[in-house]
Amino acid sequence: MLSNRAENIKPSPTLAIDAKAKAMKAAGADVVNFGVGEPDFDTPEHIKEAAIKALRDGFTKYTPVGGIDPLKDAIIGKFQTDNGLSYSREEIIVSCGAKHSLYNIAQALYGPGDEVIIPAPYWVSYPDQVLLNDATPVIVKTQESDAFVLSPEALEAHITKRTKALILNSPSNPTGRTYDGKTLERIAQVVLKHGLYVISDEIYEKLVYDGVKHVSIASVSEEMKKRTLVVNGLSKSHAMTGWRLGFTAGPREIIKAMTTIQSQSTSNANSITQKAAVEALTGPQDFIGMMRGEFDKRRKFLVSELNSIPDVSCITPTGAFYAFPNISGLFGKVNGKPVFCSSDLALYLLEDAGVALVPGDAFGDDRHMRLSYATSMENIRKGVERIREAIGNLK
Repeated sequence: MLSNRAENIKPSPTLAIDAKAKAMKAAGADVVNFGVGEPDFDTPEHIKEAAIKALRDGFTKYTPVGGIDPLKDAIIGKFQTDNGLSYSREEIIVSCGAKHSLYNIAQALYGPGDEVIIPAPYWVSYPDQVLLNDATPVIVKTQESDAFVLSPEALEAHITKRTKALILNSPSNPTGRTYDGKTLERIAQVVLKHGLYVISDEIYEKLVYDGVKHVSIASVSEEMKKRTLVVNGLSKSHAMTGWRLGFTAGPREIIKAMTTIQSQSTSNANSITQKAAVEALTGPQDFIGMMRGEFDKRRKFLVSELNSIPDVSCITPTGAFYAFPNISGLFGKVNGKPVFCSSDLALYLLEDAGVALVPGDAFGDDRHMRLSYATSMENIRKGVERIREAIGNLK
């Protein structure tokens, strides 16, 4: 008999779409996959060489649960240089990916009766991680007309005596939108007024466009820093998704609790990955600019093409590598099967056009679909043409 906890959650829709697309390809189908949020670039050679050296040097044993000191120091240097934030080793924990970091936070902070505010559209794992820790996700809808940015007024309206925390994601998955400094300052005022914590997911920090400067809400003030847990990692910035390494910076007592929790679950992050991560953070960074430049070209092309398709509109993402077009104008149309929601359209495009996208209802907004442009320009061109043709066949 499964626990209520297990029965209350569902598998990650993004991973499910990716798995189905890969299964179809393995069976011989020609599928263009816009589903998975994973850079299509290889990990830079100097990072791989650091991992090889760690292997040859026999760095294959347990490490301290929260991470080796050289890596913590590299992370501290990253926060100081990139965000103007000062942390000690005791305020840093290294985990098995940013998703693991977020789960450790949920374990350390949430409990029965707690409410956690999550702006929608949201990354698919946020609500389920809250539920897994016996708390209640409070979903606050944001508007496309406001670039999907949570307003301080909407935040204030949803705070109760049970509100424990707010989860912010900038740049955002799935919308690709970013929060500017002034908006974060106003949100911080509300957060501090009510004594909330902020979990700030900044995994796409390095991928911003159009002159946008990433701002961490922890940098707004020293008071806000004391109420913020900043989550980051190397998966997106250094094309290291499979290496599984994320990190959190925050108040010492919470980091200590997370470390204790991690000691009873996974123990330390992979030892070899930790050595590679030191090189990723302290070695040459030119790879990031190259990758961001390529994503920028794809972003501009994809958004322009999506906006040229009848009954589809797409705001321009300012970060990450996702487009989040509004496809609600297609609802009610038919081509053999009726399209009443984003899941209907996703299934139609996958089965009839060989294109994998993630339906917006997975992110809390059924009017939209998510496309990852972390794939080649050739795939983007082919995929967009298939989408255009398939949508043109809807009546």
